[in-house]
Parts: sequence; C-alpha cells; structure tokens
Amino acid sequence: MTALTSPMSRRLRWTFTDGLTLVGRELGRLRQNPGELIAALIFPAIMVVLFGYVFGSAIQVPGGGNYREYLMPGLFSMVTFSSVMGVMVRVATDASRGVMDRFRSMPMARSAVPFGQTGADSLTGLLSLAIMVGAGLLVGWQPHRGLIPTAEAFLLLMVLRYALSWAGVYVGLVVKNDQVADQLVPLFFPVTMLSNSYVPTGGMPGWLRFLADWNPVSALTAASRELFGNPGAPSGHVAWPLAHPVAAVLLWSAALLVVFVPLSVRTYTRRGR
Repeated sequence: MTALTSPMSRRLRWTFTDGLTLVGRELGRLRQNPGELIAALIFPAIMVVLFGYVFGSAIQVPGGGNYREYLMPGLFSMVTFSSVMGVMVRVATDASRGVMDRFRSMPMARSAVPFGQTGADSLTGLLSLAIMVGAGLLVGWQPHRGLIPTAEAFLLLMVLRYALSWAGVYVGLVVKNDQVADQLVPLFFPVTMLSNSYVPTGGMPGWLRFLADWNPVSALTAASRELFGNPGAPSGHVAWPLAHPVAAVLLWSAALLVVFVPLSVRTYTRRGR
C-alpha cells in the first residue's frame, strides 16, 4: 500500500510546492504593478459609498431595516464573483505573452500553474474583502449574530470565490488573448446585477425573478444576510436556493470545482502538446 501511495504523495507535494512558488510569482507581479493592486483594493470601497448612499435613499428594505446593512452582503457577493474576471484576464495575458509556454518548458508540475493562479486570487480576495468590511463598518453595517456565524459567512464567501477562480482559469486558457478577455469582462456584470444583491426580487417579472432567485449570487447574498443577521432574509414561499442559501452555495462551490478543476488542468496540459 505504501509503494502505491508514495508516488502519489510525492506528486501532490511537488504540485503544492510549485503552486506556492507561482502564488509568490503572482503576488510579486502585483507588487511590480501597484496601480493594478490599488485599483483592485479601492474599487470595493467606492462601491460601498456609491451604492450605499445613492440607492439607500430610494429603496425600501423588505421587512424594514437599514439599506446599507441590506446592501453589504450583496457587495461582498459582487466582489466574490469578480474573481472570475480577474483570473480570466491574468491567465489570458500570460497565455498571449508566451508565459504559459515558458512554464510548460520548466520542470514543474502541470497542475501547479492553475493552482498558483487560484491561490494568488484567494489572497488578493482576502485583502479586497477586508477593505470592504472596513468601509462597511464606517457606513453603518455590522454583523449581529456573533463571531462564529460571522466567520462562517466570510468562509463561505472565500470558498465560492476559490471555486469561481477555477472557472476564470479555464476561460482564460480557452480565450488565450488578453484583448478578448478584456472585452468579455462587461458580460459578467449582468450576472451580479440580476440578483437580490441590490434590490429585492419580489417586484421583478416572474421569468426575471426566477432567473434572479436561482442565480448563485442571490444564494450567496441570502446566506451572508442570514449569517450576519442583516435585514432582507426571504420570507414566505421562495425558491429553494433562497430557502436554503448556505446549502445552495456549498453545492454551487462543489459543482464548480468538480467541473473546472479537471477542465483547467487538462486544457493547460494539452496546450503544451
């Protein structure tokens, strides 16, 4: 049994070590381009102020409550889904500039490159989330259910972000062109807007409400509101993802990982043949 598992263990250690090296490479690249990092970190704070005060005076929260407390879980979800766009553009840029070909010529684990991209995105995602939390606290948002549910909410956000980053890796590998990837970025914004993140879905037409209720953004937003104790929890007869938002987010995360991890690794490996 030891003889059978030993090569697999060495392969996993090799992938993990190379992946950490590439995480460091991605973070180093951000240090060399501070403007990109600053924009990524300031954007969430701007969104808090913009949406909180522009929409806050015009939208009534279902069941009452402060709109900024209703809004913050939706903005957390929006930043989480931005991982698809960021990773997609970085991977496509590396592919178009020949960086991926150079990696393939080096003695490293094939799966280390996509693991490095997703790992680096998780670290930058933590920074973005921390800045957004600080901005939210300044405008009046706060969690109400205690430390453990709050930690569970942030963990759920990071789990789905990590799963989504694998989708970004795959799309970036398929596109292989940074200009095309940039043009695809605006197509992701309707996904975050067509949800319960900013406004209740109850006033939408039936077909549009169905799409919004089954949008994973809505499930993540509803789960965050539930765990933070913020207003806007669904009531009455609602779609299954909103009635069981935590389970829905975990299922979405598992499905994304099952589909896109092997697809990304296989696509990256085949590009080198």
